[in-house]
Amino acid sequence: MIETLAMTLIGADRPGLVELVAKRVADHGGNWLESRMCRLGGRFAGIVRVEVAGEHRSALEAALAGLGAEGLSVVVQAEQPAIASAAAAGGRLAVVELVGHDRPGIVRAVAAVFARHGVNVEEFSSAREGAPMGGGILFQARVSIRVPAIVHPPSLRADLERIAADLMVDFNLREG
Repeated sequence: MIETLAMTLIGADRPGLVELVAKRVADHGGNWLESRMCRLGGRFAGIVRVEVAGEHRSALEAALAGLGAEGLSVVVQAEQPAIASAAAAGGRLAVVELVGHDRPGIVRAVAAVFARHGVNVEEFSSAREGAPMGGGILFQARVSIRVPAIVHPPSLRADLERIAADLMVDFNLREG
């Protein structure tokens, strides 16, 4: 039986970390399905999904745990098919992009709107960078969301517009 595993990785950033993980997965007959990895604040962080034959799972988990000696912490969890399929079912995909002068509370406010509407965050990326013409620091975010069919899009948009005005950020909400 094939099992799907989700793992999180974190460690001090250096060349070769992805290769260390990929080698362990391949050496145990695993198949790399998808991943998101990046360098954040001098650390390497990632999430990876792999498939592996059930009889190789324990050996793969032990090999991944051994990466702690290489300075890479790996946490492995089995994917639960019922939960995964329920999260993927129903709703419309949309993207929210926002930009504004950086200040505390932007993510909290946007996440609160999503939670009130039962919107699931599929992917969230953000960054801070210098504003053109020496205008301070800008916060930018791109959020892929799944909007339940029962949510009225104008209501979601109105709530986002309300917090955008309060936070002094510009946002764009578009389907898919």
